[in-house]
Amino acid sequence: MKWILVVLVGGVTPIQTDLKFDKLADCLDAEEQLRTTYAEAYAAWDKGAASSIERRRDYRRAREFQGRRLANTGTCIPHAGSDQVVTLPKSGEQPATTPSQPPAR
Repeated sequence: MKWILVVLVGGVTPIQTDLKFDKLADCLDAEEQLRTTYAEAYAAWDKGAASSIERRRDYRRAREFQGRRLANTGTCIPHAGSDQVVTLPKSGEQPATTPSQPPAR
């Protein structure tokens, strides 16, 4: 079975990547690398912002905003192995179903 990495932007909105893995362990490693990259980007921003933003209240607001902006996580989902695009329903929506035909009389 193949695995595909999906990024959850803001922890909610799924974005499909073109990253496919043969092993779940490889996909989980990529997920960890994604998490580490976002943590490093946040730490670098925080270091610069702490010295450049003068008012504590402004710094706190900017930090909260930046934290939400970089609150992206990855998750590994099974991939059927075809090249079909995986359609991900928006949260709260039911997947579209085709109505069944009434039985013939």
